[in-house]
Amino acid sequence: MTEITRQTVLDYLAQNPGDTNKRDIAKGLGVNGEARRELRMILKALEEEGVISRVGKRSFAKADAPPPTGVVEFTHLDEHGELIGKAVGKEGLFGPDILYSGPRGRRRDPDPGVKDRALCDVEQGRDGHWRARMIKKLENRREALIGVFEKNAHGGGTVEGTSRKDKRSFLVFPGDAGDAQDEDLVRCEPLPSRGHGPKRGRIIEVLGNSEDPRAASLIAMAAFDIPDQFDPSVIKAAEEAQPVECKREDLTKIPLITIDPADARDHDDAVYACADDDPKNPGGWKVLVAIADVSAFVPYNGELDREAYKRANSTYFPDRVASMLPKALSAGECSLKEGELRCCLAFEMKISKDGSKLGHRLIRGMMRSAAGLSYEEAQAAIDGDPSDRAGPLLEPVLKPLWAAYDALKKKRSQRAPLDLDLPERKVELSEDGEVLGVTIRDRFDAHMLIEEMMIQANVCAAEALEAKRSELIYRVHDEPSSEKIDGLATFLDTLNLDWTRGERVTPARFNKLLAIARETDRHHEISEIVLRSQSQAIYSPDNNGHFGLNLQRYAHFTSPIRRYSDLIVHRALISAYDLGPDGLPDEQRVRLEEVASHLVERERASMAAERDATDRYLTAFLADRVGAEFDGRITGVAKFGLFVRLAETAADGFIPAGSLSDEFWIFDEKASALVAERSGRRFELGQPVRVRLQEADAMSASLLLEMLSEPRPKREGEKPSSRRGPKRAMSNKRPGRSGPPRRGSGKAKKRKR
Repeated sequence: MTEITRQTVLDYLAQNPGDTNKRDIAKGLGVNGEARRELRMILKALEEEGVISRVGKRSFAKADAPPPTGVVEFTHLDEHGELIGKAVGKEGLFGPDILYSGPRGRRRDPDPGVKDRALCDVEQGRDGHWRARMIKKLENRREALIGVFEKNAHGGGTVEGTSRKDKRSFLVFPGDAGDAQDEDLVRCEPLPSRGHGPKRGRIIEVLGNSEDPRAASLIAMAAFDIPDQFDPSVIKAAEEAQPVECKREDLTKIPLITIDPADARDHDDAVYACADDDPKNPGGWKVLVAIADVSAFVPYNGELDREAYKRANSTYFPDRVASMLPKALSAGECSLKEGELRCCLAFEMKISKDGSKLGHRLIRGMMRSAAGLSYEEAQAAIDGDPSDRAGPLLEPVLKPLWAAYDALKKKRSQRAPLDLDLPERKVELSEDGEVLGVTIRDRFDAHMLIEEMMIQANVCAAEALEAKRSELIYRVHDEPSSEKIDGLATFLDTLNLDWTRGERVTPARFNKLLAIARETDRHHEISEIVLRSQSQAIYSPDNNGHFGLNLQRYAHFTSPIRRYSDLIVHRALISAYDLGPDGLPDEQRVRLEEVASHLVERERASMAAERDATDRYLTAFLADRVGAEFDGRITGVAKFGLFVRLAETAADGFIPAGSLSDEFWIFDEKASALVAERSGRRFELGQPVRVRLQEADAMSASLLLEMLSEPRPKREGEKPSSRRGPKRAMSNKRPGRSGPPRRGSGKAKKRKR
């Protein structure tokens, strides 16, 4: 069998032009068994980098190389803050990622930014990376800018961007200002303009007032295209929605309960457990997980369905929720409210005393929640302090649930899913939207109980559909790529920790590493690098398993109120088991790959919007504390500086390399460190530090910090190194060209966010 590497795959595609699917490639290279998984990961990585492209549903071809001289559109910044683009062709963007490496010769134009286009010389380096040198900037960013309008006496004014990565500004003439007032948040589109003077823009939407403390969420929603409100027709459709007629099993005699956050308005799932009376399962349990039957109210391609698909998921901000479905359904007819009759889809599972799942049964039924408990309320009852509402449920409902969970824990322990300790922080707001502080969410056994029972129900959904040979959308989490594992191993080498290359990568190996790390003072940096080595979970009609949970098959089933992926799985189950007329239609079945891609795209946008809004709230919270000192930890290292997370608030700030000292600072990529060129002292990923807040720029949601801690001493016998060669960082003496997105300059303009 041929050794499977990136190069062997690329060589095969080059020698076998035309449509080539995964099966052809595997057969041509003699790949079988475990090596098929490695092949899938290589294909995925090459596709993400643009080195290969799809030419059919599951077929690939080597992507066209960019021309030696051509137009490049710069699309994003990578994890090191480098500007990345792709070649522009007749059919749009194509080819591999291209790294911007500066101008060709001398020129006066500023460097390009994200969404800019430029004529460039493009060449492939000996390391395989493509690089572009700009000859001439051709086109400025074309998409609308989210910014604050500052009105002048003549009715026009200027719009200053609110994004830390998009620092454009536009001059607005009176006739282009519309109804915008001074200090309004607006969406401004660029107008054609020439020369090097101010660029003109036209205000196309007023989003709200920038002085509103809740403006942070409005900015994030507008920037990432998260809809703020539903059209009246969609709200009306939700209010008038009636469940589809179908045969249902009566579950109303079973005391199912919901356990959710105290402030939850939508209740997707309810649970119940009891001892199994089957003599073939001594000491075992029956567990029932019932999920809101959203598909019964949301017919395919109706107005509600089209809106839910467009949104793809609910997005959660500190002050609001941008729901996938209107309140009439999300907090009404599809929410499993206490005492209310509700439609549901459920899995009844038989669990052995050691936690093994012996079987499951799919039910389309009617239920009535016996109680809606909070996590705190359920946990307090189990711990011996039941509330008046939880007390009567303690013996018949809560204790059997915990006993069934104890059994499931045994199997989970054997399965050994990835165990990353990632505390969840919550921004606390006043009724007026002012930030009161940041708290770490408590995590109880009640949380883990619900989590594990939802995992088991999601596994049941995938298994049930596979048993019927039905197509579905899986929740896929690939194992880390070979490149990321090599980077992890190299980093661990710098700490004198072993990671055997070539040995199979499993969650248990990571857990062992994390357990060792917890006994050292390097726990945080090792946890951070392990987290960064992981792939991102996606939706896909192809099953590659779920690495983090260590499961062979997994599909999202338990949250159809807030995730469209779950609605797809519900429809597929209804079709496969003939449970009603509202199953998955062929028209949607044949588009599952397209649907999965859309869901991933919108999920990433929601995550980015949630982070952006939280950053803005935290910046506003810290705006009055400029000059204060904080403890923090280095969470990112780049050639232009350090990213530090403050312990008190989990806010992220930046320290320019040039402010660290008068020495040159060299970026050691393998060790994730900035190393002083002369003294060899270093600042490293995960290092605890003391910093001073220099600037809190509410406009761009960015914090500028000053380092107060001393660097760590030089490591004996070690030289800085990098996969791309040593990189010189900026210094006070000779500032370099490259740097992070501008994070505000001068005195911060205080705004309430």
